[in-house]
Amino acid sequence: MYQPLEKALLRYQELEQLLADQQQITDRQAYNKLAKELSDLKPAVSLYREYQDLLKEIADLKTVMAAKHDHDFMELALAEQKVLAQRKTGLEQKLDKILAGEDKDAGRDCIVEIRQGTGGDEAGLFAADLFRMYSKYSDSKNWVVEPMYSSVNEAGGIKEIVFSVKGKNAYRCLKFESGVHRVQRVPSTEAQGRIHTSTATVAVLVEPQEVDLVIEPKDLRIDTYRSSGPGGQHMQKTDSAVRITHLPSGTVVACQDERSQIKNKAKAMRVLRARILEVKIADEAKRISSARKTQIGTGDRSEKIRTYNFPDRRVTDHRINFTSHQLEGILEGQMDELFEALLKAEAEKKNESRLS
Repeated sequence: MYQPLEKALLRYQELEQLLADQQQITDRQAYNKLAKELSDLKPAVSLYREYQDLLKEIADLKTVMAAKHDHDFMELALAEQKVLAQRKTGLEQKLDKILAGEDKDAGRDCIVEIRQGTGGDEAGLFAADLFRMYSKYSDSKNWVVEPMYSSVNEAGGIKEIVFSVKGKNAYRCLKFESGVHRVQRVPSTEAQGRIHTSTATVAVLVEPQEVDLVIEPKDLRIDTYRSSGPGGQHMQKTDSAVRITHLPSGTVVACQDERSQIKNKAKAMRVLRARILEVKIADEAKRISSARKTQIGTGDRSEKIRTYNFPDRRVTDHRINFTSHQLEGILEGQMDELFEALLKAEAEKKNESRLS
C-alpha cells in the first residue's frame, strides 16, 4: 500500500549520502538540484518514518501482552493499545493525502499576470475589475499584494498588470484562476444599452525559490532605458527601466514601476524566473500524462474558465459547472465559496485518478 513512500525513503537516504559527498558540493547547480529534491521529500519521509516507528511500537506491545500479566498491567496495556491505534489512524489519513498527490506548491507565494483580451477598452476595464477582486480577496486573507509592472489604456483600464501575492496558501487558491475570464455587460460607453462580451487573460505562476531554478548570467541580456510615466518633478532623468531577455527561451520581461534601476531589475528577475519555471513545469506535466488527469481544466491560459454575467448577476465556472448569483460579492473579493468548490473538485479528481 505504501510502496511509493518506501521508494521515497530509499531515495531520501541516497540523497543524504550524495549531498555529503564533497564532489557534489563543488558543483553548485547539481547541489541545488539535489538539495531541492531532498527538501521536497522530507515531509513525506518524516511522516512515513514516524509511521514505521509506530508500527514497531504496536508490535512490541502485542508481544508483551501475549505473555501472562496481572489485571492492572493488562488494563494499562489495553489503554496504551487504544492510544496507539488512534495515532495509527491519524497517520494513515495523512499518508493517504500524500499518496493522493497533494500539491507540494500549495503553500507557496505566487505571481499573477492579468492582460486585457478581446473587447478593446472594455476588456481593459474588466482586467482592472479582476485586479481589484484579487486584491480585496488577498486583503481578507491578510496576504500582501505587491504590484510589479502595469500598463493602462486610454479609458483608465489595464492593458497588463503583474503583481505578487505573498501569504499562507496564496498559490493553493489562486492557481485556479489561470485562463480566460469572460464578462457580459453593457459598457458605460454603449448608448443603446447593448450587452457586450469582453475577455481578460489571467496567469498564476509559482514564485520560484533559489533552489527551484538556476539561471546563468551568460543566458541573460539586460537592457536599460528611460521609463515612461508622469512628467514634472516625477519625470525620469535616468535610465531606470529594465528589460531582461532570457536568451535560451526568448522570454522577455520589462519593469519600470520603481524609480530605482536596481529595484526594477530585482522585480523583473522574479517575474522572469516564474515564467521560465512555469514552462518547465508544463513540459514536465506533458511528459507525465497522469498529472493532467488530476487538473481542474487543462491549466492552459487560453482555456475559457469563467463567465461574469451582469444582466443575470451570475458567475459561472465552466470547469466544474459551478454557478453563483452573488456576482457583486465575488467581484468584491468574496471568493471563498468558489475556491472551496474548486478545491473539492480537485480532491475528487485526484481520488479518481488514484483508484483508476
